[in-house]
Amino acid sequence: MNKPIIALDFPRAEDVLQFLNHFDEQLFVKIGMELFYQEGPSIIQQVKDQGHDIFLDLKLHDIPNTVKSAMKGLARLGVDLVNVHAAGGKIMMEQALEGLEAGSTGKRPQIIAVTQLTYTTEEQMQKEQGISMSLMDSVLHYAQLTKEAGLDGVVCSVHEAGAIAERCGDDFIRVTPGIRLAGGEAHDQKRIATPDFARSNGSSYIVVGRAITKAENPVEAYHTVCSLWEGQ
Repeated sequence: MNKPIIALDFPRAEDVLQFLNHFDEQLFVKIGMELFYQEGPSIIQQVKDQGHDIFLDLKLHDIPNTVKSAMKGLARLGVDLVNVHAAGGKIMMEQALEGLEAGSTGKRPQIIAVTQLTYTTEEQMQKEQGISMSLMDSVLHYAQLTKEAGLDGVVCSVHEAGAIAERCGDDFIRVTPGIRLAGGEAHDQKRIATPDFARSNGSSYIVVGRAITKAENPVEAYHTVCSLWEGQ
């Protein structure tokens, strides 16, 4: 069972390091836009120096050549997982993969594509994005496009993970954010689930943020999530 990914949604490096100092084990962590744009590539090295795996969550979405060049640079940071928006299209995703391969000096990072944000409801998608199909059909369409582009998987909600596995194969990664402990607040997510629900509904990896990072005892909260995720 893959480790839960902890979302390091902190504004400053000192907050991140203070949080990580609670742990004496190797973690898989997510560094997103807020932290990366504040601290730059140095935060990657600081976290890597502690031995943790990193999902760099920047959701690139631009013209293919720009994304290719950006990925070439990100590959040199030595992270383990990166992502783009599937809405950028097949050619953009193919170019992202090419850039990642060109910039990698060893094993290339895995690359996945965001289908629909877990913040997005079907009503929002249809009204604001002008997509008339169902949310599930939209996510499956983006997942299939991502697979055809040669990427390793997608970001989706728990509620679409099983259907994506059936469509694209179980080795096609499904990273599912929006994970909460039972009774936890939804915050700014809409399509949420618990770790045990994610395990039984086809997630490959779960992303957990405030349920761990804002807990009174982060280590205890992390191990609770791990136990539920592993079915113990």
